[in-house]
Amino acid sequence: MQNDEWRMRVYLTRFMTTEILPTDLPQEFKSAVDAAVRLLAAGEVVALPTETVYGLAADALNAEAVAKIFEAKERPTFDPLIVHLPHKKDLDTVAEVPETIAPVVKKLVERFWPGPLTIVLPKKACVPDLVTAGQPTVAVRASKDLVFTRVIRTFGKPLAAPSANRFGSISPTSANAVKAELDGVIPLILDGGACHFGLESTIIKIEPAAPKPLITILRPGPITPDDLKVFGRVQLVNKKSRNAPEVPGQLESHYAPRTPLRILDRPSDFIPEAGKKYALLSYRGEIADGYLDRHEWSAVHVLSPGKGKAPEAAVRFFFALRQLDNSGVDEIIAEPIPERGIGIAIMDRLRRAAVVK
Repeated sequence: MQNDEWRMRVYLTRFMTTEILPTDLPQEFKSAVDAAVRLLAAGEVVALPTETVYGLAADALNAEAVAKIFEAKERPTFDPLIVHLPHKKDLDTVAEVPETIAPVVKKLVERFWPGPLTIVLPKKACVPDLVTAGQPTVAVRASKDLVFTRVIRTFGKPLAAPSANRFGSISPTSANAVKAELDGVIPLILDGGACHFGLESTIIKIEPAAPKPLITILRPGPITPDDLKVFGRVQLVNKKSRNAPEVPGQLESHYAPRTPLRILDRPSDFIPEAGKKYALLSYRGEIADGYLDRHEWSAVHVLSPGKGKAPEAAVRFFFALRQLDNSGVDEIIAEPIPERGIGIAIMDRLRRAAVVK
């Protein structure tokens, strides 16, 4: 189905308007939370801020509600969702923790929850197969965002909440970005401001091993290999799937702008074509790096001006990519980011965004 046809069908059959509710003032906060909880209790979807990106939330234990996430995002049902918990103590309500890895799971939960770490564990029967794409495991985390936390704790049950955007497109880190993606498709967005990290959570699975457990990073994110290495032996799996991913974020093409994106390892690799307009996604915006003065760019976004700090670059990444996607250029050229710390996650997103669909 063509994009315009899909949007019109959902627009006509679901909601005529999408409301954005502020949460800055105490009374606004309470009213917004109450409105979100009412919709969730009625089996609807609501866009909520998290510390990573905005999520499209629904009752994780209600298969009909979860189906509305897939409908709104036009997400294939072979791509599993993450289940968010009201409290970290609620882990055993949706997942089994094998005795062989229980000690390390406990340490990771104590250290990183609430926060941007997702753990893959055997699922309990109460979790619908639609949530896990029929797999026997469920990806679980607890968000530390104040708005999300108040909503989920008032609701009192786990929420499934993938990114609040059209499937495969740029993840939203603001309420306005959600509206640009899903206006007329969902009933409500709670505006909690810009997301703190700007990239989706780190997803791991744990296997028993000696002398330390094996921690496999299935999707890199804000919790880095260095953060995890004290808890076990860490390995990074750069898995790319055309179908049936083990966890979210493993599809070969993902997080992608409509505008073609190309990563250039060296400035000298850039040879512009006559008549084409180019934009630059720059890491530091420094002439010394060799990209900024390589061309008369139609648009430039700098992720971490001057200093080249990867955490700052991560916060700006999806916003900058969205801005360049809307700039009317023919192609976006991206500088590489040093692959250390959260830079590993940024480059993971860049590479998937650069895959030609």
